Amino acid sequence: MSSNLLRDAHRIVVKVGSSLVTNEGRGLDEAAIEEWSRQLAALVRGDAGPKREVIMVSSGAVAEGMKRLGWAVRPKEIHKQQAAAAVGQMGLVQMYETKLSEQGMGSAQVLLTHADLADRERYLNARTTLLTLLQLGIVPVINENDTVVNDEIKFGDNDTLGALVANLIEADALIILTDQKGLYSADPRKNPEARFIDVAEAGNPELEVMAGGAGSSIGKGGMITKILAAKRAAGSGASTVIAWGREKDVLVRLAAGESIGTLLVAQTHKKQARKQWIADHLQLRGSVCVDDGAVSKLKDEGKSLLPIGMVGVEGEFARGDVIAVRDAKGREVARGLANYASAEARLLCRRGSAEIERLLGYSAGPEMVHRDNMLVAGH
Repeated sequence: MSSNLLRDAHRIVVKVGSSLVTNEGRGLDEAAIEEWSRQLAALVRGDAGPKREVIMVSSGAVAEGMKRLGWAVRPKEIHKQQAAAAVGQMGLVQMYETKLSEQGMGSAQVLLTHADLADRERYLNARTTLLTLLQLGIVPVINENDTVVNDEIKFGDNDTLGALVANLIEADALIILTDQKGLYSADPRKNPEARFIDVAEAGNPELEVMAGGAGSSIGKGGMITKILAAKRAAGSGASTVIAWGREKDVLVRLAAGESIGTLLVAQTHKKQARKQWIADHLQLRGSVCVDDGAVSKLKDEGKSLLPIGMVGVEGEFARGDVIAVRDAKGREVARGLANYASAEARLLCRRGSAEIERLLGYSAGPEMVHRDNMLVAGH
């Protein structure tokens, strides 16, 4: 079972830590980034198996900025951290762009803050952008937007960011590459009898007891942040692997089903998790009424809801809110994330998707509610 989890994973988030990316703070490790880029490209192309969709979450901006600024110790002042991030981000992104380009891969930089994922509309925008990049065969390189965040909105570490990205795009797996072989029952540097954990259930509280504090002066995380990240990722059905980042062909071998590092298994399937999340919205912002043809398309054919099938709109809601889809008798036939706000939805009733841009001045997609963001009653 454990090997099949990654072998069958189609959408994968890979997170690498600062100590690996910057060779313990000595500057960007060009050889390591080149090696990861080669493996990412192999997964996207499907060189040794099915084609995968892959996102890279990379630390290293602050550490690279510290090197360029001549700082030996990570500053405590947040404005200095932000300055270091601004300086280091230039080199970090350029390195990934260069190395992925050498592999024939296009890349994109995406900077995120917690506020981007807490706000429903911005969450939906970020999700749509990332999924579009993946469909285009682009490798997104994500980092926290360290130049603008403050203590209230910081992710705190990129392990958490990796898990949130996995939740955002409904990834099948999260791979956290670190400077450790995986999880041990105790710190192996202090306890020679520490037992290696090959596989465990994500979210098991015993794992948090095993994990220690931050292990690097360069990065901010530690094994505990990785355990908590795996727990968070499991909420949307993604299993997590914690493995040594310098293991030869680690990404390719994991994707082939080889057991490397520690596998933390999600107990919930990602589709079940998504549906449960939508179902848990007991207070809906509003609803759209649809004709019998749209009801049939949703229930019998599993299609998205298009504006042409809508006959009315109730309530006031924003893009990204969970709304109900009701038939002519007011019965809820589905619920999901609205692609358009209520005022816009009223303009779109009975209109073809080709008219959206003319009517609104922009288009957020041809659907009012996409099937991937919808829970149909009885399904």
